[in-house]
Amino acid sequence: MRSDRRRDRRRKFAEGEEKGFGLKNTLYIAGTILALGIIAFFVTVIVYNNSLDKLYSDLETQEIGEVTENTGNENILEEASATLGKTVDEMINETTEISAENEEVQETVVKEDTSNTETVKETNTEEKNEETKSEETKNEEVKEETKENVEEVKEPSFSAPVEGEVQKEYAVDKLVYSETLKEWVTHTGIDIKAEKTTVVKAAEEGTVTAIKNDPRYGITVIIEHSGGYETRYANLLTAEFVTVGEKVTKGQTIGTVGDTGAFEILDEPHLHFELLKDGEYQDPTSIIK
Repeated sequence: MRSDRRRDRRRKFAEGEEKGFGLKNTLYIAGTILALGIIAFFVTVIVYNNSLDKLYSDLETQEIGEVTENTGNENILEEASATLGKTVDEMINETTEISAENEEVQETVVKEDTSNTETVKETNTEEKNEETKSEETKNEEVKEETKENVEEVKEPSFSAPVEGEVQKEYAVDKLVYSETLKEWVTHTGIDIKAEKTTVVKAAEEGTVTAIKNDPRYGITVIIEHSGGYETRYANLLTAEFVTVGEKVTKGQTIGTVGDTGAFEILDEPHLHFELLKDGEYQDPTSIIK
């Protein structure tokens, strides 16, 4: 038993020594390769630096030779210098001339702009003046039209169609007694006392819109006036002085006083006169001047 154990130990030890020897060999080989690589790198760097130094030395020698060669030829340098100086002077002169030309162009442009601006201002001023005149003309026309409209809308001034006293007053909100009808009735106008055949005149200028024989108030002339007014002249003897559609002037004869009104036949001779505003009866005595 003991001998077997000893043999096993010897065998394992031999195997370990073989493994250790193999590992050591591997490490030695790797280190040798690494050392050789480092040595090759440094050798390469040294050779490269020597080549660069030689190249720089050759370039400097060549530049010094060229400079020496150029220095020996003074005439060439002087000519080049003179040419260069001349060229610079010419460039300076040309630059000065160009600057002067640019200034002249700028002055010309400024003058043109100024003239154009003045022209535009004058044109605008003329246009504004024309517009102002046009507006003034329009305003004058509007004023004239307004005056005409005011004159057209101006309230008419009525005068008495005949001279005489009022024998029966206006009565719409109250009643008056009728001798003919023998009862109290309304009265939509006024009765102005006047002799038969007395001339009846237009109370205001206007247009004759109707001439009719009213069954209540007899022969009647109706005149339309501005401002929505209308006058009616009734109980006339005749109305041959005017025609329908005729424009009459204030004070123009339109008929004569008569007795053709059936509802007022028993009253003294008179003119039955009515005044309306926008279709509504008005008291003539409050308007007649």
